[in-house]
Amino acid sequence: MYEPIRTKSVHTPADDADFPHRTREEELDIQLAGHLAALLAVTDELGLGTAGDRIAEQVARLRGTPPTRYAGLSDAPAAALHRRAHALAGRALVVAASRADTAVAILSAERMDAHTAAMPHSATAKQSATATDSTTTTASDSTAPPELVGAL
Repeated sequence: MYEPIRTKSVHTPADDADFPHRTREEELDIQLAGHLAALLAVTDELGLGTAGDRIAEQVARLRGTPPTRYAGLSDAPAAALHRRAHALAGRALVVAASRADTAVAILSAERMDAHTAAMPHSATAKQSATATDSTTTTASDSTAPPELVGAL
């Protein structure tokens, strides 16, 4: 009455499939190397040679080969490049912490600090905007935390 199924079901486990499997550690290594390579590109664009060399060492350790270094200039402002580098270092820090890579975690945290310090005007601008906003702080209570809108 019914025709028998001649093909494998899509629900068949892929345990004996012919594609390569990678472990979680290998996947994290690949992801971390990618974040560091992107950070290296931005670091090279900023002209930070010593920091770039340290990042390149870690990429080479993770990939097994040294990274290709080419500083393609994007004509982006330095502040935007520092923000991008800070975000990339943050992503690398999260993955490094996940795979318990202390060397990369320390390097990423140092790069985040360096890029934060390179943008002092952004922290000053946030403080001055908060001080001029009369809904969050008053002149007599400038140390009070900002009021969270929608918080319970």
